[in-house]
Amino acid sequence: MILRAILPHRSRHLKVHTMQRRVVRTPLLLFAVMASAVALSACTPKYDWRDVRGDKVPFTVLLPAKPSVLARPVNLGGIQATMTMTAAEVGEVTFAVGTAELPDAAQAQAALQIMKATLVKNIGGVIRHEKSIIGTSASTIDLDAATTTGGDPRALHARLVARDRRVYQAIVIGREKSIRQEAVDTFLTSFKTE
Repeated sequence: MILRAILPHRSRHLKVHTMQRRVVRTPLLLFAVMASAVALSACTPKYDWRDVRGDKVPFTVLLPAKPSVLARPVNLGGIQATMTMTAAEVGEVTFAVGTAELPDAAQAQAALQIMKATLVKNIGGVIRHEKSIIGTSASTIDLDAATTTGGDPRALHARLVARDRRVYQAIVIGREKSIRQEAVDTFLTSFKTE
């Protein structure tokens, strides 16, 4: 009643009509938002994190999918070794832990630099960030590298560890735009040698 007294007849009709249009638009807007969310979730890779322990090798890590294990011979600066890779892929990104045992601890320490150079060379990249911690029983190198040329840049995030006679490489590698920083952080911070 008060509304009728304040608003002229025409304005009241217009106001009611506008409110009805909003009510009709709300379900359409809600549908559009839900459809967009479904479409975006279909494009986002699904991470199914699981705790993985090295088979006969002392390490633990969270991997974002069911891993595969592969062993192959490698040359680490003239030293022949068998590297075992435990890896999982999500979309265009690979998460992997490689391990090898060398004849002595000094060779394991030297192998870290060779592994670093080889990984960066494999993507044709340059190191953007590097942090090294050199210890008597264990050494660690954390690095981020990326390609500098080409239309489809690739990135590498790695933690390289030498502990006694064993070397480890925990890596995330793939198209730079496909790598999610929170997934890299989850993977690398979960990686532990025992």
